[in-house]
Amino acid sequence: QLQASGGGLMRAGGSLRLSCAATGVVGSIDDMGWNRQAPGKQREPVAIITSNGNTNYQDSVKGRFTISRGNAKNTVYLQMNSLKPEDTAVYYCNAFIFTSRVDNYWGQGTQVTVSS
Repeated sequence: QLQASGGGLMRAGGSLRLSCAATGVVGSIDDMGWNRQAPGKQREPVAIITSNGNTNYQDSVKGRFTISRGNAKNTVYLQMNSLKPEDTAVYYCNAFIFTSRVDNYWGQGTQVTVSS
């Protein structure tokens, strides 16, 4: 199970920090990431972090968002600074978990609303 938290309402220019914890995992967690879906749009990747700590970001959030993992590697964070109204979306975390194969698991989503 992936449990996301930390969303909310923020004014443009503000900051929010999202957290996502993987619990009850049987297997090893590989890449973890954050994605978002704005109203009327498709879900899109925002940031990803590998088990080795390598990161990649969507161009629109580079320099503003930072993805990181906890020491236990089963938690992923998204620090969002300099928020813009266009960042408004439901944010979903995901994790690739290896057992006998690799499966992609999704969290339940957390709403981020940025007012101008």
